[in-house]
Amino acid sequence: MLDWLFASPAERRLLGGGRLRGPTPWVIAIMSFSIVIVAAAGLALANTAGLVARSTESRYSVQVPNGSRNLPAVLQAVRSAPGVASAEAVPESAMRRTLEQWLGPAARTTDLPVPALINFDVRPSANLGAVERSVKSVAPDATITAHNAALGPLLKSLRALQWLALGLTLLLAAASASAVVLAARGALDTHRFTIEVMHGVGATDLQVTHLFQRRIAIDALLGSTAGAAVAGLVLLFLSSGATFVGELTGGANISPIDLLVLALIPLVLTVLATWVARTTVLAALREAL
Repeated sequence: MLDWLFASPAERRLLGGGRLRGPTPWVIAIMSFSIVIVAAAGLALANTAGLVARSTESRYSVQVPNGSRNLPAVLQAVRSAPGVASAEAVPESAMRRTLEQWLGPAARTTDLPVPALINFDVRPSANLGAVERSVKSVAPDATITAHNAALGPLLKSLRALQWLALGLTLLLAAASASAVVLAARGALDTHRFTIEVMHGVGATDLQVTHLFQRRIAIDALLGSTAGAAVAGLVLLFLSSGATFVGELTGGANISPIDLLVLALIPLVLTVLATWVARTTVLAALREAL
């Protein structure tokens, strides 16, 4: 089935040239580089979205307007509520430092009221209504907000970017296939006399196809591997230098499974290029008959 991969020296000389001759391997290398970069970005976005969703699915906040005075009582009410796993109050000084990034020195003044804020985690079987009743018994004007609801727009944006990365990956793969079609048709035109001689001595269309198929498969393998290797070096450089990315994503990384997917991209591109070349050459030979 894979006997076409092994050609004799005489068969190799039929198409002439050497490795990395012509634009095909370089074009595929560029496509492979772009696909690995885009795919890595999409996988990192997917991991980040999953990390954010998991970390906020059981986390809530209690906000009490002007509730700094009775903050200990509210905190005790949250901790004693059934189903609450842990709770902690956000210091007023921390909230004012956060507001200072937007309001400047005005955030430090006591004239600016700052609500009391308590973050708490609930167990999977918790009854949020019971927690809310416990809190409102101490602070009737308190409100409870789910973190995943507040981060909903961010998660939607991450998912949209993830699908965009997938779409770009498919478009780049389609562009690679188109480049192989052009390369195969160009090779057929260049070696038309050789093909006529081969047909004259009894070679079949499939035998002729195997020559072009093998040539393009080797070019695709070399080009895609080189492009993926350069992309890997670029990603390694970026991951080692951009520490702020880890802080932004909460430590989300590309998993070993993701690395395996990225490592398989050159093989997938080679298989795609080989299949496209085979289909194109066979169709062109049959049309010429």
